[in-house]
Amino acid sequence: MFTIFKKEIRSFFCSPGAYIVASIFVLICSLFLWFFDNQYNIFNLGNASLSTFFFIAPWAMLFLVPALTMRQLSEEKQMGTLDWLMTQPIKIHHIIFGKFFSVLVLILFMLIPTLIYISSLQHFSIDGQADIGAIVSGYLGLFLLGTLFSAIGFAMSSITENQVVAYVASVFICFVLFYGFQGLASYNLLGNADYYMQQIGAEFHYNSFLKGIIDSRDVIYFLGFSGLFLYFTYFTLQQLQRQ
Repeated sequence: MFTIFKKEIRSFFCSPGAYIVASIFVLICSLFLWFFDNQYNIFNLGNASLSTFFFIAPWAMLFLVPALTMRQLSEEKQMGTLDWLMTQPIKIHHIIFGKFFSVLVLILFMLIPTLIYISSLQHFSIDGQADIGAIVSGYLGLFLLGTLFSAIGFAMSSITENQVVAYVASVFICFVLFYGFQGLASYNLLGNADYYMQQIGAEFHYNSFLKGIIDSRDVIYFLGFSGLFLYFTYFTLQQLQRQ
């Protein structure tokens, strides 16, 4: 597993792909937070909070994380190297986790430059104080959301050789899981069941982190759903190995 992890990390950072994705993420967030004159601009917010960043970042990640995962297994299948890998004395779950953890490192690589927002926020705020507890829990929630998006991307990449199809399918499922259930519940069509409909969606659990609350139920939600999509990936590759 560690060998595959090192290989993927090397391939990411020896090519411009990782740097481009990270730059786009930071650029999008920075423009909305500091430059565009809109409701998300920190100067218009009136308090020392990164709440607007934690609102914008998931939408940016929704499109960027699938770009990191779409080639992970699709390209391997297309080039025939996945078949070769599975004939080696290496277990399927080692292949999956080696690649999956490399993507999580890239998500951290995307988030690290945004830490400068904290010092900038303290510098420009009137009292110089920011709610560090809410910011830390917000970053944890954002990383867990990225973990879920990555797992979805791996699941979609495992079922097709076409990277574009894998990307589009990943974005669609990420959108449905993140906002779809929340949006459906907002129409109040199911009465009391709308609350449970919200709980199925990732946005409901993500928003708990933005309140400065680290609830084990929310952590279990993200890890559980990520594990479910990774198991789907494992099952798909296992069926491919048996053919």
